Amino acid sequence: MKDLEAQAASIGALAEPNRLALYRYVVATGIPVGREQAAEAVDLPLHTVKFHLDRLVEEGLLEAEYRRLSGRTGPGAGRPSKLYRRASRHVSVSLPERRYDLAGEVLAAAVSQSVQAGTPIGEAVQQAAHATGSRLAGAMGPPPRRTGRAAKRRSLVEVLADNGYEPRLVDDDLCLTNCPFDRLATEHTELVCGMNLALVEGVVDGLHLKQMRPRLDPQPGSCCVKVAMAPASSSVP
Repeated sequence: MKDLEAQAASIGALAEPNRLALYRYVVATGIPVGREQAAEAVDLPLHTVKFHLDRLVEEGLLEAEYRRLSGRTGPGAGRPSKLYRRASRHVSVSLPERRYDLAGEVLAAAVSQSVQAGTPIGEAVQQAAHATGSRLAGAMGPPPRRTGRAAKRRSLVEVLADNGYEPRLVDDDLCLTNCPFDRLATEHTELVCGMNLALVEGVVDGLHLKQMRPRLDPQPGSCCVKVAMAPASSSVP
């Protein structure tokens, strides 16, 4: 969710027309651009250009570097100029949230395993998805030796929420109300639902949540996976 907020803020920064014009100019140029060059290109005052370019850097849309344009070095060479180029970071916002990058990662790993080891592709997808889920769980950091049930539930909810599943507790089930791979699931239902289940199982196993059991339970408008929580659980903090 935090990543979604950050990306939305980045795209929102381009709503200002002059800022958008500067961003487009820097991207189209293809090489690092100085403030004076940008100001001349878009016909804006230098102080305005400086403000907008630095704002684009703050939002992660541009990156800055310092370089002496004259090529001279040593005393008397002058101060380096601040130059701007497009950031390597990829920005994309989709509501409801979609994670086709994550699906691509799983499927690419599965194809590689299938080619190299001869694993049937369906089995390879499930193995790759489980490993990906475990990795996402591991990004939470090592679990404490003694973790209460509520803390474990919070960890599971946080990992699934951060990856677009929109988890919600209904009775004793953690329902995933959004499928991050919705379009793929519509066209390749069996493959993608199996991938979803294996990925969530990987998260559950990675968090050592032995009492929580993911299962397939397709419902219209939501992810095909639900997680049966421990019988004693009654709410998600």
